[in-house]
Amino acid sequence: MGRMISKFLDDDSGATAIEYCLIAAGISLVIITAVNGVGAALNTTFGTVSTSLK
Repeated sequence: MGRMISKFLDDDSGATAIEYCLIAAGISLVIITAVNGVGAALNTTFGTVSTSLK
């Protein structure tokens, strides 16, 4: 029984999975921010083009 508890306490695979999830969350936030900024700029550009064509 003591061996199983010691093995459980020495297992780092859960910590590694959490670290990868945090990295993925950070990357996704950067992508969302970039896409949102580009989308706003494109919306303004297409609005200007649309207005000048009318």
